Amino acid sequence: MNKPIKAASPAAWEPEHYLKFSDLRLRPALDLLAQIHVQAPETITDLGCGAGNVTPFLRQRWPDALVTALDSSPEMLTRARAEHPNLGVTWLEADVRSWAPAKPQGLIFSNAVLHWVDDHQALFPRLMGELVSGGVLAVQMPHQFAEPSHVLMREVARSGPWADTLTPLLRDAPLGDMGSYYDVLAPLSATVNIWESTYAQMLDGDDAVLDWIGSTALKPLMEALTEDERVVFRDALAAELQIAYPKRSDGKTLFAFRRLFIVAQKA
Repeated sequence: MNKPIKAASPAAWEPEHYLKFSDLRLRPALDLLAQIHVQAPETITDLGCGAGNVTPFLRQRWPDALVTALDSSPEMLTRARAEHPNLGVTWLEADVRSWAPAKPQGLIFSNAVLHWVDDHQALFPRLMGELVSGGVLAVQMPHQFAEPSHVLMREVARSGPWADTLTPLLRDAPLGDMGSYYDVLAPLSATVNIWESTYAQMLDGDDAVLDWIGSTALKPLMEALTEDERVVFRDALAAELQIAYPKRSDGKTLFAFRRLFIVAQKA
């Protein structure tokens, strides 16, 4: 189902680039948060917290909980600590794949990170195993891999002189369909809520979609190229994306931002 890249940290994340679109990226996380119906979890982990954009909302909703915010990127955690010095959470550098909490969790919240992790058939049951009875696993993941932005990115990667370097890094279908997640989670859960949403983002700039994916899906590919290759690759992909995503009459670019949501309450 998945192909591995280190969770939430393809090379070194650049917080400033990622946070350029922070408001647009925040809405799916808040939509996920609204569907969590656990009352008073004692322990919460923000799994893949990044720069801590969502962590304050977890703290605000459950002020008495012991909150741990975990990410594998030291750059993101440095930004998170600087932005939220008095939030009252534990910031932890760790890899999702090897993370094991000291005690069972009342809520594991993961926003836009688990698509980087391999083997969801094993990962999701393991995460459910870290919950208390009645605890909740809440996950939101980008489901963009069949969208033109990602299809074209893979096509350009496979077609140029950089193909031998980039092809091993490509991920054609790292997510399963809704049914595959239901089949994994239902035997472990009292309730499973799975849905998909598409957000119409209106982006600014001449290379709006390229800029959008530049801090996420595109980043590990760019990191694998030489400086000269990056320029040529970027120009080639930009040309394709401008055709696939033409500007509207007001100069903005319409980008379909598709996300998969899962909320499972442990039996």
